[in-house]
Amino acid sequence: MNSNFDQHSERAKELRALLNKANHSYYVLDAPEIADAVYDQLYRELIEIENTHPALITDDSPSQRLGGIPSKGFKNIDHTIPLLSLDNAFNVNELASWYTKVSKLISSENKTIKEVDNPELICELKIDGNAISLRYENGILTKAATRGDGKTGEDITTNIRTISTIPLRLLLENPPSWIEIRGEAFMPNKIFNKLNFERKNTDQTLFANPRNSCAGTLRQLDSKIVASRKLDFFAYSLYFPANWEPIDDNFKKPSSQSESLELLKNIGFKVNTTYATTKNLNEAISYYKYWEIKKNSLDYATDGIVVKIDKFDIQSILGATNKAPRWAIAVKYPAEEKATKLRKLIFQIGRSGAVTPVAEFESIDLAGTSVNRATLHNAKRIASLDLHYEDTIVVKKAGEIIPEVIRVIKEFRPVDAKLVQLPQNCPECNSKLIQEPNEAITKCINTECPAKLKGLLRHWVSKGAMNIDGLGEKIINQLVNEGYLKSISDLYKLEINCLVALERFGEKSANNLLTEINESKNKNWNKQLYGLGIPHIGEANAKSLSKNFRSIEELSTIALETPENISNIYGFGNEMKDAIITWFEDPNNQKLIKELKAIGFSLEENLNSNYNSNQSDILHGKVFALTGTLDSLTREEARELIENAGGKVSSSISKKTNFLLTGEKAGSKLKKAQELGVKIINENELKLLL
Repeated sequence: MNSNFDQHSERAKELRALLNKANHSYYVLDAPEIADAVYDQLYRELIEIENTHPALITDDSPSQRLGGIPSKGFKNIDHTIPLLSLDNAFNVNELASWYTKVSKLISSENKTIKEVDNPELICELKIDGNAISLRYENGILTKAATRGDGKTGEDITTNIRTISTIPLRLLLENPPSWIEIRGEAFMPNKIFNKLNFERKNTDQTLFANPRNSCAGTLRQLDSKIVASRKLDFFAYSLYFPANWEPIDDNFKKPSSQSESLELLKNIGFKVNTTYATTKNLNEAISYYKYWEIKKNSLDYATDGIVVKIDKFDIQSILGATNKAPRWAIAVKYPAEEKATKLRKLIFQIGRSGAVTPVAEFESIDLAGTSVNRATLHNAKRIASLDLHYEDTIVVKKAGEIIPEVIRVIKEFRPVDAKLVQLPQNCPECNSKLIQEPNEAITKCINTECPAKLKGLLRHWVSKGAMNIDGLGEKIINQLVNEGYLKSISDLYKLEINCLVALERFGEKSANNLLTEINESKNKNWNKQLYGLGIPHIGEANAKSLSKNFRSIEELSTIALETPENISNIYGFGNEMKDAIITWFEDPNNQKLIKELKAIGFSLEENLNSNYNSNQSDILHGKVFALTGTLDSLTREEARELIENAGGKVSSSISKKTNFLLTGEKAGSKLKKAQELGVKIINENELKLLL
């Protein structure tokens, strides 16, 4: 018995030290050391030991605090109402145990409530962001604070004011003297991915996930940086003086969590509308399972659901412990990261010559898909992982989308494992690889490298450029390997006998492909420009350039003689300007321009188009959405027409939408447009507008 107690005592000591160190790294240093799933596992082990041996509970145990220690970068602020954390469940069985326990507790505490045997629940997604407390006085936002340790947080009012979904004044004509709102600040996945892309290009450390990125943003001392990162906010609870009664007839004092969410919407807050009230436990479990599958379709991170007793009178009966309310529980989803065995590394050469190492590993199921490879970015990333062949690696999906190797479990490394290093020579052409000073990227600079040509051709035929249907990666590889293609212009010199000689190519499919290739000469100037593959020039930038410079000759002259005119274009920095200059200085690219001109490419704005440059601003400021199948235009062609005329195309319908362009089999956007009073037009009406 004593031996068992001693073992538990020693283990509890180890767990306290490890968890306290992890809390300090997470809350104070903004540099998490261990994954949430691992932390939760260790924390639960400590709780089990303390429940079995209460004598082992110490004042420094993580179980005795509400959260982390406030950072010293901001002024501290005391929470008028403590921000309690939630107890966790990790599967539906634990959720069921909580529900049974709560139902019994309600019954034992109060016999007057009729629904004690089956209390109604409300289920909400658990947003993986940062808990924020907002205080409004007489309807005006006066203070905003982080959770901190639950009693004291950080005053981040200035930064919170930059979040557009947080109202500075409540939509209440007669607000109470004070009101406190609780909610979650978060960074949408698309903003997170864009931010990490920019950090990668500037050789900065990447954020691990949207939550860490949000936390780092909220702690920025420069509120302009916060504003630029476009954080978002979901409100989920509110508190006000007990004796306050709304004077406005449009507002009703809430008696439940579901009514609170409705009130929050009415007074100006964004609420996550995925919540659902459920009459019993089975419905709550169905909600959990539904969003476990659907969560990957959301543009924000969620790591579980929160289940609450809906009615406030029952919540008050249950009360709270010193750490968490008894009337709510967080049900976590399984961790979206898994360990697997590294099998080999391949080194891909892109169209710019950049070497990208790709890890291939034993297949694992991750976030709903089977995964067996992940990009490692560059040599610096390999070195930071200390990656060896045959390592056991941990893989997750960055932003729930892109597989990423996040760490190595070194304890499982074979004794004779060899360190992974980038090759000295190009794996395709055997040329010496180089690394430019102050750059993380290693490159092949051989202008005749077949891998670079293949990458450039894949880009040229892609949907955003020439959109040549039927010319995929496999066919491009065959054509290059057989020597039929040595440049983009060679595509337009292909003969039918070259294609029918390839594997699985018949005369009909060969003729179809040649027709597609020939018709691509008529693509718009901006698509031709994008297809050239100038570094850092994506589709949007190519459109901007094409509107400012009407031909390849004009752009070339500006780049080589007065490049400052490129910098004057909105959104164009020195990096893009320098990339354009470098591209036009390359004799091979000047040769390519001449070759494309010779085979019939205009490489300029088509002034004879039905919708010419004189009409380029006719739809300026107008927002369109598209739905259904159009009569003669593809959706992409319709988008081009609208954007070339100065309009914008949105993927969703809102009050800001001016027109919904519809075709056959219109989807749900049509109904929403009708509800919002958005003008609905067909393809012919679009052409009349133009």
